[in-house]
Amino acid sequence: MKKDFYFVMRLVFVSVIGVNLAILLLVEVWWWTKWRNVIESTLISGYQSQEGRIVAEKISGNIFEKEVAIKENLVADDARLGLIEGYLAKYHSPLLPYSKLILELSDTYGFEYYWIVAIAQQESNLCKKIPLNSFNCWGYGIHKKGTLRFENYELALKSFAEYLKREYFNKGYMTAEEIMKKYCPSSNGSWAHGVNQFIEEIEEGV
Repeated sequence: MKKDFYFVMRLVFVSVIGVNLAILLLVEVWWWTKWRNVIESTLISGYQSQEGRIVAEKISGNIFEKEVAIKENLVADDARLGLIEGYLAKYHSPLLPYSKLILELSDTYGFEYYWIVAIAQQESNLCKKIPLNSFNCWGYGIHKKGTLRFENYELALKSFAEYLKREYFNKGYMTAEEIMKKYCPSSNGSWAHGVNQFIEEIEEGV
């Protein structure tokens, strides 16, 4: 009887110890798994945040630089367009509705925005004194053999811009004085003086 009692007690004791050891083992595994994940997460998070910060700074810097460049270009374009519109409006020029086209043509052919307007002012008082139905505000192609005419101001502007680029700027005529030698060779200098004066007025918004 005693043997059976001791056997049962021993079995219970061993079982309790076994259960406790199993619980301790599970707790140990849980604890290690939990803190290992925390440590790994911390390290990865730190690495990612550092790398992410570097990447973000680069991206942010590039975006900021592009935004600044775009804004500067827009401001410059708006300023030039405003100067053209203001000058043409002041003199009630029929070219006023074509202000944006004048700027676009100047940029397309790579010369300053004021040339088309200044020469038109010198040659025709901004299109107020031109051959009838010619839309030619620049006095070019007008000679004894005939008059160069266009169907409208848009075609005239496009033709003159291309002509100015091809026949003058491409050939090294870069100033009003140099252009005058070919454009108006009989002038005593007044042509260049007038064009320069108009350029100054346009740029100053006078």
